[in-house]
Amino acid sequence: MDTTGTLDEALQRLHTSGPERLGRLTNHAPMAVEALSVHGQASSVHRWLDLYARKLEEFPSRVEPVTAANWHTALGDPRRAADWIGHFEREIADRPWRDVLAQWWPRLLPGLYGGSTHPLIRVGHAVRTLLAGESTAPRLAELAHGLGYWAARHHPVAELVALPGADSAAAALDAVPPIAEMQGTFPDRLARVTGLPVWAATCTDPDQARLHLAELVRAATHRYATHGHGDEIMLVHAATAPNAVLRTLPALPRTLWAPSLRAAWTASAAVTAMYAPGTPVAFTPPGVLTPDEVFERALEHGDEHVIKLTDTALDIGDEAALAAALRSMELSEPLR
Repeated sequence: MDTTGTLDEALQRLHTSGPERLGRLTNHAPMAVEALSVHGQASSVHRWLDLYARKLEEFPSRVEPVTAANWHTALGDPRRAADWIGHFEREIADRPWRDVLAQWWPRLLPGLYGGSTHPLIRVGHAVRTLLAGESTAPRLAELAHGLGYWAARHHPVAELVALPGADSAAAALDAVPPIAEMQGTFPDRLARVTGLPVWAATCTDPDQARLHLAELVRAATHRYATHGHGDEIMLVHAATAPNAVLRTLPALPRTLWAPSLRAAWTASAAVTAMYAPGTPVAFTPPGVLTPDEVFERALEHGDEHVIKLTDTALDIGDEAALAAALRSMELSEPLR
């Protein structure tokens, strides 16, 4: 973890911006700068932010404070993003951040699909930083921003039909049926997901749930190398969303680990149903590279989704995961 203070400087810089732009596109900068800092690239953080700055918008206006009495009515209202962020800033100032997370995680988990799973992913990055180092004010504020964004974009899915599943995460992802019409926004497509294969549904043991989650992250990351061409951006989230859950588990009560696995599977499988192509394409990496070399290439490429998928690939660390990261660089437009 970065000890230079650069990450805190970057987060302070970013907290004057809103969690979205153009009314629906996510501000990825807090997640990307955290990943850069984790992988020894703190010296590049501000240069990267200078390039990304054109994608930032001002912090939104407040409407009405979120309170213990009215939070149910404010949940899932994107106009209330600033109100929700303010609510979590107050909560985290008054109580240990782990207590706040434990209280709100089960409330927010059913709606992790809102904002195309980005709020969940932002929380995962924030929690990783807090678990790894000092709980500085900017890092605590980042958790508040992530939780607030999640609450504002909270979006559950309808009851899903349980379809025949498989014994492994990889086989279960292969068994996911595509939606009938591969068009429209994320919410449009999500509404067309009516059933998903069953996988790990009977798991109740916390340690087993954690192992299953790691298996899911690995399988979804590996799958990107051959299926990422279906949608080079959105299919990243089939891996990064469950990885955000996996990163958060150590900060949560163990009783929440199995429900978190089930939610992560549904999210990863739903994204697969919404964007995965019918036919895989073989991908041969351009030579053998070390994890550090792959991340340096991701930084040079600059795209925020490339950086985040590479960050997840390095968590796994095997050749297939690194190949997926390299494939994302081939498919995606560089940040210029």
